[in-house]
Amino acid sequence: MTIATPLLEWYAALTPQTLAQVARYYAADARFRDPFNDVQGVAAISAIFEHMFATTEHPRFVITGCIVQQQQAFATWIFSFDLRGQHYEIEGGSHLRFDEQGRVSHHRDYWDAAEELLQKLPIVGAPIRWLRRQFRVRPA
Repeated sequence: MTIATPLLEWYAALTPQTLAQVARYYAADARFRDPFNDVQGVAAISAIFEHMFATTEHPRFVITGCIVQQQQAFATWIFSFDLRGQHYEIEGGSHLRFDEQGRVSHHRDYWDAAEELLQKLPIVGAPIRWLRRQFRVRPA
């Protein structure tokens, strides 16, 4: 068991009911950042996940790996969910720093919002796919 194990097990089993335990895993002044949010504090972090449960169907995190070094870890994951009848999977990773009590003090998610989500959406997706094609290197 590593410093990250309890947190990652919590994420793998996260439900609206277990969300109430966020203060058990995050320090009171923890910072959380992802491509759409940059917040500080347990209430703000909890609000992100409340929003996730309110706007998506069947959200689920599958932890695919984790590297731990002293008071920090990098975990890889797949976030799957349904949105308006369409299934999505987002692959990403989280850099986690833990305080002396073993709670997260800094959580930064890394994932490509354009590739993993936006280009898959109707209307918004077409221009993003076009732009990605313009910058793609073509083999000689």
